[in-house]
Amino acid sequence: MDRSRLFQLASLLLTYPDEELRAAGGELRAAAAGVGEFERFVEWLLTGTLTEVQRHYVETFDLRRRSGLYLTYYLHGDTRRRGMALLMLQQRYRAHGLRVADGELPDLLPIVLEFAATAGPGDGEAPLRQHRQGIELLRAALHDARTPYALILDVVCAALPRLTEEDLTALTSLAVDGPPVETVGLAEVGLGPDLAPYPEVCR
Repeated sequence: MDRSRLFQLASLLLTYPDEELRAAGGELRAAAAGVGEFERFVEWLLTGTLTEVQRHYVETFDLRRRSGLYLTYYLHGDTRRRGMALLMLQQRYRAHGLRVADGELPDLLPIVLEFAATAGPGDGEAPLRQHRQGIELLRAALHDARTPYALILDVVCAALPRLTEEDLTALTSLAVDGPPVETVGLAEVGLGPDLAPYPEVCR
């Protein structure tokens, strides 16, 4: 599977599982063919009831602080730096003609993956590389939770550059201490006060 298709499929599979997604079961199986992790995930996605799958998604990503899909939070927490990182992402997307839906933050992993798929390996994959540590923390949290969604992160991480010794040191610190905390200044960059849905990571 080429990188564009890999990131596009990962983006799709990480979105909220609605009836439309499940109705595309045949297309999903065809798209996942040849990538074992994707194949296993799609079978799980299509096996349970829609209610069960939707409940699992909410419990995994919306109710667990350690496994949020908003990447800038892992590195910047509730700080001004997060607001600036979100603005930079928005500007990068606009430069390539990608518009984020109203009310959605640009660091949502499915959106970042969609951008990588459409804009290509250079500028398109830059946000994934910049947030490699957060993606790895998310992958670890999903494995700890024993959720099939960890399979998707396994594929994504395998496609990204290997972690350096510096990355591993930073990951250890983030896992122990969590992200930095600062509760003022976010409104100043025009993104509102409620940027962080999870107050801490990996406590």
